[in-house]
Amino acid sequence: MIRKTLKNTSKNEKLRALIEKYKIPPEYLSTNRKMVSRAVLLGLFIAFIPMPFQMLLVLAFVPFFKFNVPIGLAMCWLSNPLTMPPMYYMEYLTGSFLLGIKPEPVEMTLEWFSNNMDNIFIPLYAGTALYSVFGSLLAYWAVNHFWKSSVHKDKKLHRKHR
Repeated sequence: MIRKTLKNTSKNEKLRALIEKYKIPPEYLSTNRKMVSRAVLLGLFIAFIPMPFQMLLVLAFVPFFKFNVPIGLAMCWLSNPLTMPPMYYMEYLTGSFLLGIKPEPVEMTLEWFSNNMDNIFIPLYAGTALYSVFGSLLAYWAVNHFWKSSVHKDKKLHRKHR
């Protein structure tokens, strides 16, 4: 269903006029399986990294990788102000577990973070590495799997109706 919606959106005349007006390379808006799955992979990989300006990092990868830029940008919004604290706390706990460090009790104040950044930095980014790599690879696989199964299902229905 999402695949068909993306295909229909890409045929929209207003969107084509916008692309021509601003001379946007069409491959950055391509809605094929490879472009969408790459966008999900890159966007989610960056979404798990605790850093400011995640969207700018996604845009920095545009010249090096071909992917659907709007979907990549949307994926990095997984870590929004509502989801950041639980995501980063889980990454910190996971990193502490992986490194064999007893996690410190966290207080949600700027003063606590500024005083304890040295203690939580390494466990946080160890957990971040785990979630970024495996979370984005799992999402990449899921997009490919469900896209291919959708195509096979549509082919079966098409053959059945002929």
